[in-house]
Amino acid sequence: MPIEAKNQRSDRYRGIRASGYNTFRMTGSLTDILAPAPSPVQTTATGITHGPLIPPQQQLLLYSPDPWEDFVHEWAHYCLKKRYVQVQRFTGAGDRGIDVAGFVDAQKLQGVWDNYQCKHYDHALRPSDVWAEFGKIIWYSFNKAYRVPRHYFFVAPKGAGTKLLALLSDATKLKAEVIANWEKRIRAAITSTQEISLEGELLAYVQAFDFSIFDAKTALELIEDHRETPVHTARFGGGLPPRPVGSSAPSMIAPGESKYVSHLLDAYADHTKAPVSDPGTLKTWPKLNGHFIRQREAFYQAEALRVFARDSVPAGTFEAFQDDIYNGVVDIHDASHADGYVRVCEVTKAARELQITANPLISCSNPKDRDGVCHQLANEDRLKWST
Repeated sequence: MPIEAKNQRSDRYRGIRASGYNTFRMTGSLTDILAPAPSPVQTTATGITHGPLIPPQQQLLLYSPDPWEDFVHEWAHYCLKKRYVQVQRFTGAGDRGIDVAGFVDAQKLQGVWDNYQCKHYDHALRPSDVWAEFGKIIWYSFNKAYRVPRHYFFVAPKGAGTKLLALLSDATKLKAEVIANWEKRIRAAITSTQEISLEGELLAYVQAFDFSIFDAKTALELIEDHRETPVHTARFGGGLPPRPVGSSAPSMIAPGESKYVSHLLDAYADHTKAPVSDPGTLKTWPKLNGHFIRQREAFYQAEALRVFARDSVPAGTFEAFQDDIYNGVVDIHDASHADGYVRVCEVTKAARELQITANPLISCSNPKDRDGVCHQLANEDRLKWST
């Protein structure tokens, strides 16, 4: 090799090394030599354990039709409670074109109701995907199987496409297109037992039908609503929302505190060997008075956690958290102690030290919550400090 060529190759090699590339291939193309290493992925402990978080709208695309209907039913149940007296899912053959119905009154399908028709495709809804659904709602309402719904929403992960949206926004045009497509796309698709010809009274019914009831909802709309439900994180993950700051214990004992307060006063009386008839008596013993104030604060913290759980996690999660604490401290509670006050201190200490890993509330609870749960349990007579 000529000296000049060798020098050029050496210069190029030094340049690559200076740029941060620590390997050099003697074979292959120049692209192989200059290709940079992959950029490192930003990771967290949660990401390594569970993988990257997939946005809810992307997760919905992975559903099959049945889980998609489950989700829509769940969304309607939790998000539309104020709008309906009942939400019901219709499944299987013979659903008469109804997937999820919301009933405004007790008459259900013969009263005022809305229909949420679930469709799950790998594309935005096209008119060809839903012609049969127009036919079903027309045919079965024509035959008095149910009253025409007040609203009829197509619900699909990718929403309605441009052509379908254009029809849904123009009731007159939609009516004309339904009539034009009846023979080819609707007649044989309404029911498997017969073909439905568009003539006579049925044709007159279609011509008088209010096609403005039809509309579409997007997955994003559902997700935004669903995000405010207590089942959102259970379905999609992503962690619990920030927990609001709880309110302080009021100066006056509330009626809902009476039982656990009574148990605490009995424990103090057991410890002092003197009557403790009401919280005001505790001023004689500053240490016990301070303990009582802290226990009330803890009780209200636990009550705030109960409310947070009601709004943020599935039903029963907070009760399971209480059970975890009860099962973790009951043996210490049942053991022999010098007096009731010592029992309170030992039990609450054990509650704070418990290793609870499965309950989702563990990520947002604190030691004071656990003290408070002990007093919630005392409020239910599951724990008693003086025997």
